[in-house]
Amino acid sequence: MVSAVSSISSMIDRPAAVTAVPAFGVQPAAGAVAGAAQTSFSDVMAQVATSAIDTMKTGEAASIAGIQGKASVQQVVEAVMSAEQTLQTAIAIRDKVVAAYQEIARMAI
Repeated sequence: MVSAVSSISSMIDRPAAVTAVPAFGVQPAAGAVAGAAQTSFSDVMAQVATSAIDTMKTGEAASIAGIQGKASVQQVVEAVMSAEQTLQTAIAIRDKVVAAYQEIARMAI
């Protein structure tokens, strides 16, 4: 039991390289691939949020272009489906963060 706790604490104490989420199309930093640079969790989340916003804007633009007849139905469907998946992922992340916050709030001090 003690060895499990010490291995967990050693993982917490030492920062680990974080790779980007491929679903959002975020590319990891060049140094992160080589293992030389470290990316913080807040940087990754900021990149994911920016990418999600860009995906949503692309979906909206494709919808408007489809209404105007400037984009094919396939392009519109692909962009809207990608935006929907991005929104569902963002909602899932939000729900996990809220659940974690509520769990911490319930802890006895």
